[in-house]
Amino acid sequence: MNKEEKDIGLNYLSDLKSYEVFFNTHFRALVHYANTILNDIDDAEDKVQHVFITLWEKRMTLELHTSPRAFLYRSVHNACLNTLKSKKVRTDYSLQIQKTQSFSSPDTRLEERDLQNKIEIAIQSLPTQCGIIFSKSRFEHLKYQEIADQMGLSVKTVENQMGKALKILREQLKDYLPFYIFILLKSFS
Repeated sequence: MNKEEKDIGLNYLSDLKSYEVFFNTHFRALVHYANTILNDIDDAEDKVQHVFITLWEKRMTLELHTSPRAFLYRSVHNACLNTLKSKKVRTDYSLQIQKTQSFSSPDTRLEERDLQNKIEIAIQSLPTQCGIIFSKSRFEHLKYQEIADQMGLSVKTVENQMGKALKILREQLKDYLPFYIFILLKSFS
């Protein structure tokens, strides 16, 4: 792409009116494309809207090395793949929990639910940025570089925030560690 094409492509980011026209031009086709990946029209619309919002928010620092259309399709494609990966992680986690629960006594299941609640409370108590980074890493299985790119942070900041999150969680959940290890070992036997 030459400089003139790039400059023409970036005109849509110059003001809100131009961006609105750009959005309306590409939105439906991108939703259709996202729906072919996700097979869920609501998720598809959410992903495309998120891509457009991110594009607008990063318009001042964005450097395109391809056409705006190609950039949009690549961004939507990546967002859809991240969603599919996240859904798979949640499904695998649910299956593991169900498997564990099927071998558990009622008392153990009660303790497991208590532990799960404590974990959720501990994660929710993390500082905002720390919690978001932790969730993206552990539940969406994103690499630190991917998280840094999505959030506009350095990889070092992501590493530091993960270290902080793990330290806080270890401290808050230290009383439950022996029980958690017992549950894990039991699920593998």
